Amino acid sequence: MPDLPTIGELVRRLEDRYGDVRDDLHVMGARVDSRVSMERYQIEQAQRDDAYKALLERVKSIEDARRDQERLRAADRRLILSGLVVPVLVILLQVYLSTRGAGV
Repeated sequence: MPDLPTIGELVRRLEDRYGDVRDDLHVMGARVDSRVSMERYQIEQAQRDDAYKALLERVKSIEDARRDQERLRAADRRLILSGLVVPVLVILLQVYLSTRGAGV
């Protein structure tokens, strides 16, 4: 009869299996508790979408402001050209024409 387990050994084996099942149930319970409801998921998704849209709008406004600054710089360059360079050219043209006309 040495092949048959004793009653104590059977009890130990059953207690081990019971402990394993109990641990598995605790793990499954923790996983179920960590699940998020569909309503909460949809609310969080909507909040992420709103934050994403706000970020896109902010980036667009920054890009628009940069384009406006570039336009202003270009306008400033044209103003400098028309305000400083053109009068100098007009004076040089008048000097040239007066010296040419005086020589005739």
